[in-house]
Amino acid sequence: MNRTWMIALVAALIALLVGAVWLYNWDIPAPQDQVSQELSDDVINK
Repeated sequence: MNRTWMIALVAALIALLVGAVWLYNWDIPAPQDQVSQELSDDVINK
């Protein structure tokens, strides 16, 4: 039973490490178009 928990813990730590490295190296592209939206006074004065 103890060995099963150790394997599960090691697998979870490896998954977290791989996920962190993947997110660190992910090159998210910048937006290409400018985003502009007009807000009405009702939205601002709530």
